[in-house]
Amino acid sequence: MGRVIGAKEPHVSTALRADHGRARIVPERTFLRRDVGTRPMIVGIETGGTKVVVAISDTVAPDSPVRIERIPTTIPVETFGRVRAIIAETLGGDRPEAVGIASFGPLNVDPDQGRYGWITGTTKPDWAFTDVGAHLSLDVDVPRAFVTDVTGAAIGESTWGAARDLRRVAYATVGTGIGVGLIDGDRLIAGNGYPEMGNVIVRRHALDDFAGVCPYHGDCVEGLASGPAIIARWGASASELPAADLAAVHDIVGYYIAQLLSTVTYTVGTERIVLGGGVLRTPGLLDAVRWHFDEIIGGPMAGHGLEETAADYIVPPALGDRSGVLGALALASRLLPTTSWQSQPTVHVSGTSTAHVL
Repeated sequence: MGRVIGAKEPHVSTALRADHGRARIVPERTFLRRDVGTRPMIVGIETGGTKVVVAISDTVAPDSPVRIERIPTTIPVETFGRVRAIIAETLGGDRPEAVGIASFGPLNVDPDQGRYGWITGTTKPDWAFTDVGAHLSLDVDVPRAFVTDVTGAAIGESTWGAARDLRRVAYATVGTGIGVGLIDGDRLIAGNGYPEMGNVIVRRHALDDFAGVCPYHGDCVEGLASGPAIIARWGASASELPAADLAAVHDIVGYYIAQLLSTVTYTVGTERIVLGGGVLRTPGLLDAVRWHFDEIIGGPMAGHGLEETAADYIVPPALGDRSGVLGALALASRLLPTTSWQSQPTVHVSGTSTAHVL
């Protein structure tokens, strides 16, 4: 939980602003209760398998949180108890104007289906069939919307980051798992159970006979290129491997990730793919993915009417590790009836009678 306001060591947070379409980090400053005052505030929550990030911002400056807190993901009751405490501590008992939640899944994101906002059949201990909204204990008329964590990152990067002002955008993450979030103009391409592009089956590398680690498919792209797959194949994470093995990671893992991105490109016609996740912190891997992508596609986006090279088309996140929580804030902002600062993807609102489209 965040430190109690007025304690000797007050919470220190950083804020992020848009600067001519690019993200820049505002210097660290101490959070004080007077930063909030009586201004209406929104909340963004990114729920991950190992940590939860809570961000709170003014409704007129959603890209500049007054507070960001990271807490460990333990059991639901404890985790969301700490989330509620951070919100109450920051808002001084006032309720938020809206809440956006980007969560690990499987997550029910369709408000027209039962158990909206529930984490369903996850393998994470204690989290299967968790009603996230109920754990947050929000007033019934506080608008809230749920998306998956990778969709939240796509929203963040398309709003303030590396894919700003583009229509068709993908955010792909390669880490413990592999996932893709998709945006097409004014709508999210998402529903209960999809997209699950980590399950895509890829063509095997000529030098690779690794069985894969996916318990369901074995050699789907997640089974071959995720962080656990790298450890199972080479005995260590990519950052710990010697040069010879690192070169193999570039060649083999880069090939599989490039196939995933080519599938996204051919099926959705994305204008840019933002590629993030812990595995992509491996030095040289992003360049290897771009090289393999050009080889697979056949040149600078051959046959797509897009002229970008892979270096312009496949880019790292501009928002760093805040893509998801800033996406959750953007999602919350889109629930406000007076929002007009940006063209908006479609989101579904819980707490009102109809879907809210901006």
